Amino acid sequence: MEPIRFATEDGLSLEGELREPDAPARGSAVLCHAHPRLGGSKDHPILWAIRNDLASRGFAVLSFNFRGAMRSGGTYGGGRSEVRDVSAAVTRVRGDVGGPTIVGGWSFGASVALREAIDDERVGALALIGLPISDAELDIPGPPSASELRALRRPVLLLAGEGDPHCRRPDLLAFARRVPLAEVRIFPGTDHFFWCRERELAEAVGGFAERLAD
Repeated sequence: MEPIRFATEDGLSLEGELREPDAPARGSAVLCHAHPRLGGSKDHPILWAIRNDLASRGFAVLSFNFRGAMRSGGTYGGGRSEVRDVSAAVTRVRGDVGGPTIVGGWSFGASVALREAIDDERVGALALIGLPISDAELDIPGPPSASELRALRRPVLLLAGEGDPHCRRPDLLAFARRVPLAEVRIFPGTDHFFWCRERELAEAVGGFAERLAD
């Protein structure tokens, strides 16, 4: 694991960690964490599990802290300025590694990752976990418009626990119908946090990424 720092378009320095695979990389991934004002950071067990699984499948994985979180510069941007953070992370990891890039996010990070990918063709696919569809209390921008989602013609994996109050099954299925290449996976017996199911979740993301790279 290599600690790194990289700069955003608006001049902030973000902290991250780059996990390289043992063999030459077949692609890259960027992971986006949950809400920084609710304790979210790159070090959550969900993201650790996904990072390890992707690296074992040959991906170079960059996990990072959004602006204002931990030792990243700047201040919280309400889920808007953080789009620049994801773009900078994609630039950083693609500077080292060829092949496709998958961007994954959990909760707040899923929302930011989705909005960044709308305008960034470098993102080959998205893995969005617990995308906040059913909860307006997080005070973050809503999802992209229906026309923007229809234009997102890249693979999108939508994952949620069946008991997730922020991403209820009917809302997620309705959302998926707007995205041409979306697939949905609902995990029974868990909720937004996937306690003790992190490895199972990571394997689903890893298998999806592996299909992208084939």
